[in-house]
Amino acid sequence: MIAGAGRRRSSRGFTLIELVMVLVLVSAVAVFVAPRLSGIADFNARGFHDETLALLRYAQKSAVAQRRPVCVAFTANGASLRIDADRDSGSGGSGCEADLTGVRGDTPARITARGEVQFGTTPPTLVFDAQGRPSAGMGVQVVGATRQITVESGTGYVHD
Repeated sequence: MIAGAGRRRSSRGFTLIELVMVLVLVSAVAVFVAPRLSGIADFNARGFHDETLALLRYAQKSAVAQRRPVCVAFTANGASLRIDADRDSGSGGSGCEADLTGVRGDTPARITARGEVQFGTTPPTLVFDAQGRPSAGMGVQVVGATRQITVESGTGYVHD
């Protein structure tokens, strides 16, 4: 009998079947993951649009609840809230010298865009008075988002 004839030959690599199966699995994952990664800018734009909408609504409701002006200061890729520290100023003052605490406890309440997302044009500072009315009606456009955020001049209603 030949020495070693009864033993199985040790394998030293992958079979062709195994390599083909790995390639099939990797290509299937790439087909489903690649389109999701390319749409991340659209996802970020929609998220920033929604955050801006929520921040403006929070500013208006805070002004009414605390009965003093709340300012929304915009930058090219974010916004923050400040409040009039003097309760007795009524609706005539809009000092907005104190930071307004956000829903999550962050001070000041602010949002910042992710990635390359930003506003179409930087909106001017908006002030909600103690009755929730804005200093001016305005439209806010986030680059990449399909809808524009509108602040109604008479009522302060914020919608898209």
